[in-house]
Amino acid sequence: MSFITGSPKDTWQPVMTDNTTLSGYWLNWRFFLCATWVLVLTTAASILIWKNEGRRKVERDSGEIKQEAEAKAKAEASLYDDETWRPCLKGIHPAWLLVFRLFAFFVLSVLLAIAVLVDGGSIFYYYTQWTFTSVTIYFGLGSLLSMRGCYQYHKRFGGDKVDNVEADAEQGCCVTSAPGQGSNSSTNPREILDVRQPAGKWALIFQIFFQMNAGAVMLTDFVFWFILVPFLEIKDYHLNALIISMHSLNAVFLLGDTALNSLRFPWFRIAYFFIWTVVYVLFQWIVHATFRLWWPYPFLDLSSPYAPLCLGDVLYLTLEAGDRL
Repeated sequence: MSFITGSPKDTWQPVMTDNTTLSGYWLNWRFFLCATWVLVLTTAASILIWKNEGRRKVERDSGEIKQEAEAKAKAEASLYDDETWRPCLKGIHPAWLLVFRLFAFFVLSVLLAIAVLVDGGSIFYYYTQWTFTSVTIYFGLGSLLSMRGCYQYHKRFGGDKVDNVEADAEQGCCVTSAPGQGSNSSTNPREILDVRQPAGKWALIFQIFFQMNAGAVMLTDFVFWFILVPFLEIKDYHLNALIISMHSLNAVFLLGDTALNSLRFPWFRIAYFFIWTVVYVLFQWIVHATFRLWWPYPFLDLSSPYAPLCLGDVLYLTLEAGDRL
C-alpha cells in the first residue's frame, strides 16, 4: 500500500507559518503587490476574451441580411462541428479517436478515484488536482462528441471513406455553389449533405477546455518536476506511482489527443487558462483568510518578503505556457 500512498503527510505538508486569519497578514505591501500582479493578469485575459468573443457576438447580432450572415458565419467559422471528432489524418476512422478518448477518460477517472480514496477530498486543495479533474472532464466531453461524430459519420457515409468533408477540411471552407451559379443549377445532393456546419455551444466549450488544459498541464508538470520535486527530495519526500502518474499521464494523453484531433487553436482563448489560474489563487486567498491552514505551495505564502517575487515568477511561467500554445 505504501507504493500508492508514499510518505506520511507530515513529510510533505509545509510547515505552518503566520496566522493567515489575522488582518495584519493581508494589510501590507506584499499582499497589495501580489494582488496587483493578479489584477493585471485578470484584466489582460478579460480584454482578450471581450474583444474576440464579444466581437463575434456583435457580428452575429448585426443587421446584415440573414442569408448573407449565415453564409459568412459558415465560411469564417473559427471551429467546425466535425473538427471535434474527425482525426487530422486522412483514412483514419473517427472511431480510433473515440477509442483513445474513452481509454484516456477511463484511466484518468480511475487515478482520480484512487487519489480521493487514499487522501480524501483534501486533494482538491491543490492546483494539480484541479487541472487533473479538468483534463478528465475534457476527455469525458470529447468521448461524447466523438460518439456523436461516429454516428454522423456512419449515417452519412455508411462506413465509407470521408470524401467531401476531408476535402473541405483541407481547404478550410464549406461546400458552396460556384460563383455565377443560380439556384436552378445542378448540384450534387452529396455536396449539400456534406456542408460543414459551424460548431455549436458544446464544441466551443470543448475547444476552450482543450486550450485551458494545455496551459494548465504545462504549468503544473513544469512546476512540479523542476521546482517542487528538487526541494521535496531534500526533505526525504519519496515519490510514488500515483503521484508520478498524476503528473505525467495528463500531459501524455493531452499530447496524444493533440496529435490525433483536428482542433484549431485561436490564440486568444488561452486567456481562459489565465483566468483558471487566477481563480485558483483567489480561492487559496479566500480559504486562508477564513481558516488558518498551511499553504499547498510555498510560493503562495505571503509571509515572506520575497512573496511578490515568487508569485510574480509563477504568473510569468503562466504567461510563458500560454505563449507556447
